[in-house]
Amino acid sequence: MIPEQDRPATPAETGKFDDENYPGYTMGRAADMLGTTQGFLRSLDEAGLITPQRSAGGHRRYSRHQLRLAARVRELVDHGTAVDAACRIVTLEDQLHEARNLNRSLQSEP
Repeated sequence: MIPEQDRPATPAETGKFDDENYPGYTMGRAADMLGTTQGFLRSLDEAGLITPQRSAGGHRRYSRHQLRLAARVRELVDHGTAVDAACRIVTLEDQLHEARNLNRSLQSEP
């Protein structure tokens, strides 16, 4: 039996599955989920839209939030928008979303 202090934490104990910013997806898995190529994901990194974290081995790891942004870019690109323009649009949409959330939270404070 493993002593309590040496036992690895379970996902439920760490709460990482509920954290949309936890980098839980490999590049291959992310590309599969989005129905795109790994090169497309690299282009989003190069454009500055998403900066994936790196594993100990140096591999890119993506969060759910980053995958949502990438999916939105893909949608725009599929409708004829250039990647750089799509990244700018998605960045502005994301900033607007965050500003609205902040505004709501500030309005609800007594």
